[in-house]
Amino acid sequence: QAQLVQSGGGSVQAGGSLRLSCLTSRAIYNGYCMGWFRQAPGKEREGVGGVHRDDRTSVADSVKGRFTISKDDAKNTLYLQMDSLQPEDTAMYYCAAGSCPGGSAVRSVNFWGQGTQVTVSS
Repeated sequence: QAQLVQSGGGSVQAGGSLRLSCLTSRAIYNGYCMGWFRQAPGKEREGVGGVHRDDRTSVADSVKGRFTISKDDAKNTLYLQMDSLQPEDTAMYYCAAGSCPGGSAVRSVNFWGQGTQVTVSS
């Protein structure tokens, strides 16, 4: 049984926007930090951003000013709003839940979403 269920993503032209969603259980939502990772072909998985249980958020420098992380407590759902998308943002995006020592970036992942493809064409 999937613990993190992702939706959204797809294909868009450069400059466009997409939103990813990650639905989880209340136990995971309240018990862990949550965040987003991505992995482009031939590259290592990298952190995109995260949110602490106290609502502190952070995003990677590579997406700062373009991507926004938010969450809906009533829906146990994490979001990744991606604006001004560029071809280099093309990757498989993963939702994650885990620990975030000292901040809001997820460092040790306990649960992964199934992944969703984001493709940005120039």
